[in-house]
Amino acid sequence: MSSYKGHTLFALILSLLFFHNPLIVALTVIGANIPDFDHKFKRDTVYKIIILGLVLFIVLYMLKLPYLLGLIVLFLGLTFYFSQHRSFTHSIFGLFVLTATVSLILIFAAELIPFSNAYILMFILIILIGFLFLNNHLLAIFIACFVLSILFFGPISINYIEVAFGLFLGILSHIVLDSFSPAGIKLFAPISSKKVHKKFGMVIIAILAILAIVYYIYYGNFFIDLILGFLQSMI
Repeated sequence: MSSYKGHTLFALILSLLFFHNPLIVALTVIGANIPDFDHKFKRDTVYKIIILGLVLFIVLYMLKLPYLLGLIVLFLGLTFYFSQHRSFTHSIFGLFVLTATVSLILIFAAELIPFSNAYILMFILIILIGFLFLNNHLLAIFIACFVLSILFFGPISINYIEVAFGLFLGILSHIVLDSFSPAGIKLFAPISSKKVHKKFGMVIIAILAILAIVYYIYYGNFFIDLILGFLQSMI
């Protein structure tokens, strides 16, 4: 299985353990594809992010609108540009930086665009960042499943904490999966170049499994109930 397919599938499984909102599930899937933009083969897209940030900054500044959005997009592009592969963007520090940066981009964009329906606006923004971060082979499937899930489940309230948590879980899932590779990851880059391997990944997966069980006991989960119901009907 190719890298982006493996990361996407793992993130999707994790997201369904914790979320019932299609928007947050979609953000988790997108988050799982973000860290690899430090790779050289993603360089063209990184240039586009940097240019987009500059253009947004100039346009918003000229229109006397909050131009911080442009600076944040520019910062994201420069983060990818100066990061070595499986280094900062695959570290604990990178996890929080990428989560905060992409979350702020969504939040500032949502606050900047005058739109009466916040749910539809976030839906549009997620589609846009999907175009930016998802592999072309995955994008059509992602959009189709995303739209169908919206039609099936309908609008569900969303808040910015959930946005950040969905992205955090997606990026974390990428780091965990890469720790199982022979090359490992530099978990504490740029402070330390020491690598961690599958033991780290196994510990995090165990912690996530326990949290998912606790979450299900106290809050339930629509997707899990749906699967269990389907399995019971088959028996």
